[in-house]
Amino acid sequence: MKDVMLFITSWCPHCRKARVYIDQLFEEKPAYKDIPLRIIDEEKEKAFADQFDYYRVPTFYVDGKKVHEGVPSLEGVRHVFELALQ
Repeated sequence: MKDVMLFITSWCPHCRKARVYIDQLFEEKPAYKDIPLRIIDEEKEKAFADQFDYYRVPTFYVDGKKVHEGVPSLEGVRHVFELALQ
């Protein structure tokens, strides 16, 4: 199982949608809840966020590799979690 990081901002509507999808997927497949998930608010953790190469939020990293950037979809977020389970 791999770690997932999600970079967000508090004002981003797409970030809020990503979190809705995450909650929905946790209900759909409880095994996803076991995946280590760190949500980083780039405004609060700027020094940490600046170490990563992304331009849009939300951005997902799995095991340190960027796997999704920008507007999320349910299928896209599911793909992130499936990668983390491998």
